[in-house]
Amino acid sequence: MSGENQYPTAGPPVGALSAGTFKQAWSRAAEVPGWLTEAQARRLWDETVRLGQGAHVVEIGSHRGRSTLVLAAALSCAGPAGRLTAVDAFVAGPRYGGHLARSALECNLRLAGLEGRVRIIASRSSDVRQTWQVPVDLVWVDGKHDFWTCSDDLRWSRHLPSGGRMLVHDAFSSIGVTSALLVHVLPSRRLRLVERVGSLATLEVGHPDWRDRLRFLRQLPWWARNIAVKLSLRLRVRFLAHLLGHHGADDPF
Repeated sequence: MSGENQYPTAGPPVGALSAGTFKQAWSRAAEVPGWLTEAQARRLWDETVRLGQGAHVVEIGSHRGRSTLVLAAALSCAGPAGRLTAVDAFVAGPRYGGHLARSALECNLRLAGLEGRVRIIASRSSDVRQTWQVPVDLVWVDGKHDFWTCSDDLRWSRHLPSGGRMLVHDAFSSIGVTSALLVHVLPSRRLRLVERVGSLATLEVGHPDWRDRLRFLRQLPWWARNIAVKLSLRLRVRFLAHLLGHHGADDPF
């Protein structure tokens, strides 16, 4: 694969996961380094499969392909015409991986027999969104977690139809992501919070009411707990993290 991949004109190749189950898809995806949990992967799977045949999903932030494999496999199960656009700038550096991350993504898709299902766009989400003209059924947001980037990624909801859903990772865990949700979703007249699975929030295009806003506010104590855990880990006061129910040296979610 080179440049921007194009969708196949005669349908994707049938690979190991094309007619598989979530269990099969997750067994493959779990081998790819990443923060997506099995419960969150199941949410991605269920939301994608329910779209039916011919669905178009946009993924913002692919890295090595942990979530990409789940989404592409789910589209394969939903029908022959589903497609996934994976948008990632593949920024260089040890944290993001640059071209090595992209090579790993392509390799993982190829081994799963799903490379024909996915179009990779190596660019920043904001640049792609500004010229986007294709209908979208579902958006998965797992890009850079600062406030400004996530705020811009949330604007992808404008390409969704009424009732269309946007799934956001590190919600009520990351300060940047949660701040963006507080500013752009809590007071929104177009987006509402449906539910949260771990740090994965499901948003829906619709007219929110007071119950939706209350559901959002109920997530804030959990967010405060996660921030307290992260601070205790950075200050090396791990007993406090243990008191808050967190074990291990890694950040929660």
